[in-house]
Order: sequence, then structure tokens, then C-alpha cells
Amino acid sequence: MKAIQYFFLSLICLIGLTGCGYTTSSTLPASLRSVYIDTFENKISFTTESRRNLYLPLLEVNVRNAISDRFLFDGNVRVADKQSADMFLRGELLNYRRVGLRFTESDDVEEYRVYITVALELINNNTGETMWTEQAFIGEATYFVSGSQATTEDVAVEEAIQDLARRIVERTVEDW
Repeated sequence: MKAIQYFFLSLICLIGLTGCGYTTSSTLPASLRSVYIDTFENKISFTTESRRNLYLPLLEVNVRNAISDRFLFDGNVRVADKQSADMFLRGELLNYRRVGLRFTESDDVEEYRVYITVALELINNNTGETMWTEQAFIGEATYFVSGSQATTEDVAVEEAIQDLARRIVERTVEDW
């Protein structure tokens, strides 16, 4: 009976020591350790009669800078110039949308959610092959317009950009 107890105790200790398999390292091959982030093209239509978008100056620059900063923060892939990078990230801004989430009894908006949609393509610079594409990758954030949690739309846009950058780096580094 003691042998069985020792066996199960040893088995539990072994499982506990090996962990659950979570890692913070990249799933990319060792040959892919740098990325060049191309300037994003802003294809958001601001003049479509059916749906007018709010113009956000320098949104494409802010998105690119946030992605670059997020790669630096993550540390698994470094940002490099176009000629020496192992990967090439190309993107286009497709849409900016603000949607009301919560309303007062008089139908005034209390809370909005903002969405920034981009199309992305990651290319292996060594082989020229496309590693992955995303046709509608979204970063989002919410904000209240009144009350103790009230913020501005500009703050929410910055949070949506940061959310988008985080998701892009995770998609690149963890490939999911």
C-alpha cells in the first residue's frame, strides 16, 4: 500500500515540476528574429455619403509607431530596417467606427466602443513567401461620455491603437 502512495506522490510532484507548458518565448523559427514595419496606408473613406467617418489625423503613423513599440516591449522580435529584416509587415487602415453601447432613458449615448480595422500581411523577407494575412484585424476600446469614468474619444482611440498593436504582435510571435 505504501508503494502505491509513494508512486502517486512522486507522480504529482513530477507533474507539478514540469508545469503546464506555458512559455513566453516566440513560436517563430530561430531564423525569423527581426521585422520591418512598412508605413500603413490609410484607406478609410471619409467622404462616403452612406457613412461618414471621423477623420483622425496621423492615425496610420500612430498605428505603425504603436506596433513598433509593442515589438520592442515584447522582446521576441526586434524592429529592423527593410534590407536587414527577416520579416516584412505591411498594413492598410480600412475602417474607424464608433458605436453606442449604453444609452440613457432619453436615448443619449452614455458609452461608446471604437473599432480600428486593418488589413495585414506578414512576409518572410528571406523567401518572399507570405507567412499570414488578415483581412480585417480589429483593435477596440470603450469610453464613457459622462459620469465618474468619463474620458474623451481621443483616449479611447489611443487605447484601441494599443489593443491593435498588442494583437498584431501576438499574432506574429505566437502565430494564433
